[in-house]
Amino acid sequence: MRATFAAWRANLLTAFALGLSVMPTLAQDTAPHRVVSMNLCTDQLAMLIAGEGQLHSVSVLASDPRSSAMARQAEAFVINHALAEEIFLMEADLVLAGTFSSRATVGLLRRLGFRVEEFAPATSFDDVRNHIARIGELLHRQQRAAELIAEVNAGLARLASGPQSGRTIALYEPNSYTAGSGTLANEIFTAAGLVNIAERLGIAGSARLPLEQLIMAKPDLIGRSSSDYGAPALAQENLVHPAFRALAGQQVVDLPVAKMICGAPFTLDAAFMLQDAAGEQSQP
Repeated sequence: MRATFAAWRANLLTAFALGLSVMPTLAQDTAPHRVVSMNLCTDQLAMLIAGEGQLHSVSVLASDPRSSAMARQAEAFVINHALAEEIFLMEADLVLAGTFSSRATVGLLRRLGFRVEEFAPATSFDDVRNHIARIGELLHRQQRAAELIAEVNAGLARLASGPQSGRTIALYEPNSYTAGSGTLANEIFTAAGLVNIAERLGIAGSARLPLEQLIMAKPDLIGRSSSDYGAPALAQENLVHPAFRALAGQQVVDLPVAKMICGAPFTLDAAFMLQDAAGEQSQP
């Protein structure tokens, strides 16, 4: 076993040094049969879309329930750590990566002739639909992708026909981070019929929201990460501050973070949960 690995490693280093391609070119009209994903969001879309035996490996984050909505399903696949050597050994005919995935790994794999397709983080439900459709095309699983897009559209329609409370919400995370316009979280809040305090304050992307500003905004709901650090952490000091506790009262909603990091049909679960929470709060 060690000899085999050593031989593969030697071939990798030699090919890299000479700038040679070590992978055969896969025709664009041929469905890949050994797909490796090295990004949490492409992991989950690939698991949802791939045919039987088509997906070989997903990233280590896919098996972590704190970040992955499909941790149990990820157990059926080989785990990778986004390292070029391990992916090289898997002989993938298609590698799925995020635009923030290890740049060294992506660059090396491409130099070695691997087909690497990159996906930017989804910041809207249009992005979610586009990513589903694109992976469906790459895996030659267009029908399955169309089914998932229809599922997203149906969920958004149900949300739109539900109560549009117009209540305000602020995402308030460890280290006082929030999510403003141009984020998937903001899209989820809007789909749930809520108004994002951060967007109203002119915050774009992920940024810090000072506790004083949060208190002055007086949101109806405060979305908080349901992830548990397992021990006291300095990052969570803002969440135990007396002023925050006085503001929060009964209006804190523990958000299913694993369903909000990546865009997929399961992302709508968070919107339905928030819509229900807003409705319960409005009850006398």
